[in-house]
Amino acid sequence: MTRALLLALALAACATPAVYAPAAGPGRPGYSELRIENDRYRVTFRDAANEAAAADYALLRAAELTLAQGYDWFVVDNRSTDRSGQSSGPRVGVGVGGVNYGGRTSVGVSTGVGFNLGGGPKATVALEIRLGRGAKPGIVNAYDARQVQATVRPRV
Repeated sequence: MTRALLLALALAACATPAVYAPAAGPGRPGYSELRIENDRYRVTFRDAANEAAAADYALLRAAELTLAQGYDWFVVDNRSTDRSGQSSGPRVGVGVGGVNYGGRTSVGVSTGVGFNLGGGPKATVALEIRLGRGAKPGIVNAYDARQVQATVRPRV
């Protein structure tokens, strides 16, 4: 029992939060972007520790992409959030079974306890953005790319 507990703790220590880096492939943790039109992109950050972190990572990537494409600001036209793995606490299961063979009957009961060693719930945020040059429009979902970088990067 002690070995099993030590193994579980060692595996849990290996589960690290997502870091700000490109995703290694489709559906993998990290950021990715998809060009929709010349000035439109879908920016996604997958598997952050929580929704706030995923939102920060996605906004930072949107700002970097905006500047890399030669634009000054971006507008978030659409935002979606996915929270997966919300059940991060222990789980208990009970099983009951029986068999009748050759005039003999047997009944068995079992219990099990499971723990999530994957680091808890994960959040993914996807932003559909539109890029622009010059003065930032005076609308709520418009962001100055340089200001976003200066504000969000220290939190990442």
